Amino acid sequence: MRVRALRRAAGIGMVTAIFLLVALAGLAVAMVSLTTTQQSSAALDEQGARAYQAARAGLEWALWVRLQGPGSTAATTPSLTPGIALACPGTYSFPLPQGSTLAAFTVTVVCTAPTGVGQRLQIQSTACAPASAANACPNPAPGADYVQRQLQAEL
Repeated sequence: MRVRALRRAAGIGMVTAIFLLVALAGLAVAMVSLTTTQQSSAALDEQGARAYQAARAGLEWALWVRLQGPGSTAATTPSLTPGIALACPGTYSFPLPQGSTLAAFTVTVVCTAPTGVGQRLQIQSTACAPASAANACPNPAPGADYVQRQLQAEL
């Protein structure tokens, strides 16, 4: 009688081992998927912070050039765009330093002058990466890794 019971239970160990292997493999796949998602989310978050800083740099540049006036030496600083006088309305490409962490971004600065007495100048800075083939920012056909930040100021 005892031998018969042992023969019936002989395959249960194999079934239990296969079930445990499948369950552990499922847990491993879930952990790898979660880790990958977290890493890509953290990378996009970092790129978002860089895009914000690039947009802020473009906005501060536009405000600085506009406040200095067209005839000042500040408006003709060689490290920026030589001879620029931020005219409104107008669209400008802000040059970011090569070799910096912001060099991958394209920054577009747009200055608009609303009509009417007492209206203020509106300056909008948009930073994006990766830019389109024509270096347009915002990118008309963004991909999954596209990051864009936009800041505005009134003067």
